[in-house]
Amino acid sequence: MFTGIIEGVGRLATRELRGGDARLRIEVGSLPFDDVRLGESIAVNGTCLTVIAFDATAFEADASTETLALTTLGALPEGALVNLERAMRPTDRLGGHIVSGHVDGVGRVERITEDARALRWRFTAPTALLRYIAKKGSICVDGVSLTVNEVDDAGFEVALIPHTVAHTAFQQTKVGDAVNLEVDLVARYAERLFAHRSPATDDHFASGTTPGEPA
Repeated sequence: MFTGIIEGVGRLATRELRGGDARLRIEVGSLPFDDVRLGESIAVNGTCLTVIAFDATAFEADASTETLALTTLGALPEGALVNLERAMRPTDRLGGHIVSGHVDGVGRVERITEDARALRWRFTAPTALLRYIAKKGSICVDGVSLTVNEVDDAGFEVALIPHTVAHTAFQQTKVGDAVNLEVDLVARYAERLFAHRSPATDDHFASGTTPGEPA
């Protein structure tokens, strides 16, 4: 699990195709990396990857065909900046929101406009994801936890303060670029729960009991 608070900006050094999937080498840049371990998880632009090899300046990870197809990692040019976050520990502050590192879909930067010292970014999003995006709710864009300012039937808007732009890969992102999106976990689980709710369960909730208890 992750928080969506970026710990460092690295770079996609190489992407080596291997029988349909790929081996990625990620230069860690400013990511604190002294105590890295084989098998640990690192979010790369919001995509959870497993460290299979590393040295002092980079790590390698395999990206499956599913990952390459459903995220931007399959088309991201070598040399591009990437947002990096190591998996959170139980003692960490949850400064953003709970992020799984499982990308739900790819959106695009539609517009960037000035808003005082901040920048207002508008993203398009797949229609199937928009029902999970709520005004003042949380959204993860390329691994960054952001608050939704506006949402409509085609996309959503967020505000990026200067610090966020300067300390993430958003410093190189431009209009038209693809971005990884992960919607709020709570919204997905809530939909699943209510989709499978039965009339009997509703009756128990209304009476203040749980299924299996005497009313």
